[in-house]
Amino acid sequence: MNPLSAPALPQGSLPQSHGSDRAKLAAAAKQFEAIFVRQMLAAARKTDFGEPLLGGQGLDTFRTMQDERFADLAAQSGAFGLAKQIETQLANHIGKEG
Repeated sequence: MNPLSAPALPQGSLPQSHGSDRAKLAAAAKQFEAIFVRQMLAAARKTDFGEPLLGGQGLDTFRTMQDERFADLAAQSGAFGLAKQIETQLANHIGKEG
């Protein structure tokens, strides 16, 4: 079957032989979503709303850690849904290259 005529796989319907590949793909998609969310939060933090009331390097470090934790939790819970979409799109390519 060539890539143009191959039917799209419904979510979660890969053959059992690709279970480990699908699990790796799901993990990689979640990691990508977490990185993406971290970058969005970092860009949002760069906005300048004037002189901060509280600040310093300690607060910057705390906010960075807070953003990283939020991004990881959002990716694990699927809050944005990016990981599932990435996984679904890339799952169509598992096994076609081998």
